[in-house]
Amino acid sequence: MNQREIDAGLAPTPGYRYAELVGDQLFIAGQVPLDAEGNLVGKDSPREQARACLDNLARLLGVHGFAIGDVRRLTVHVVGDHDALAQAWEVVTESFDGSVPPATLLGAHLLGHQNQLVEIDATVIRSS
Repeated sequence: MNQREIDAGLAPTPGYRYAELVGDQLFIAGQVPLDAEGNLVGKDSPREQARACLDNLARLLGVHGFAIGDVRRLTVHVVGDHDALAQAWEVVTESFDGSVPPATLLGAHLLGHQNQLVEIDATVIRSS
């Protein structure tokens, strides 16, 4: 189901696809801070987890022939206080060289994996 993504270094997913291509748009699942073996990266660090999510997003984009410039919208979910949100956001702005596409930064009570602090999803449309 996700063999191309797993071969590219993303962790196996529990029963869902990473992405589905429809025309020039890539519908993707929220990217989580897991390494290729499914281990959580940066247990107590919103910065490290945001970096891992964005690295996984970039890897997923590459598998499907998209580039980071094709990202049209981001949603960044962060567990924790305002400082945790600020730490994750700092990594996002650095990753997009200060030119972040339209984005929403949300505080969350809980995310899907034990000790997960950050998840990032995106709307992706191929540049013409």
